Amino acid sequence: MLEKLAKITRAASEIMMKFAAAGLVLMTVIVGWQVFGRYVLNSSPSWSEQASLTLMIWYVSFAAAAGVREGFHIRIVAVENAAPARARRYMRIASNLVVAGCGAAMLVWGGDLVARTWSHVIPSLGLPRGLAYLGLPIAGALIVLFAVERALEEARGLKSEDEEDPRWS
Repeated sequence: MLEKLAKITRAASEIMMKFAAAGLVLMTVIVGWQVFGRYVLNSSPSWSEQASLTLMIWYVSFAAAAGVREGFHIRIVAVENAAPARARRYMRIASNLVVAGCGAAMLVWGGDLVARTWSHVIPSLGLPRGLAYLGLPIAGALIVLFAVERALEEARGLKSEDEEDPRWS
């Protein structure tokens, strides 16, 4: 069952990373258009700032969730590496459960933020303000799922590899 979950979460993580990359590119284009409009045309578009901020909330949230699944988030492992093997395993399980708790907080309080701001309209976009924040509870739910998956893998003795940038090794 854990193998089926891993296939699903791997696919979800890849989709989120592609969405995050596309959001970053789109935000860069929007900000570039805003700068061009301001300094060349002497008239910057009114919607560009809010659109880029909304995109940023979404793509940062999704990239953070994918980072939990793929293990490319920042963490300090000095204490973990100094501990005996058995203690390291329990430390990794505990850290994944703490991350799951943070994801649950994002889910609950992000959902509350969405509900409280849904009736407010972003004037320059004509969209509900809650839509801008909807990425927070979605990413929170995914963080819970990914962190629990990693904790279960660790508890079962499966090696959950972190993606490591070779430049830092």
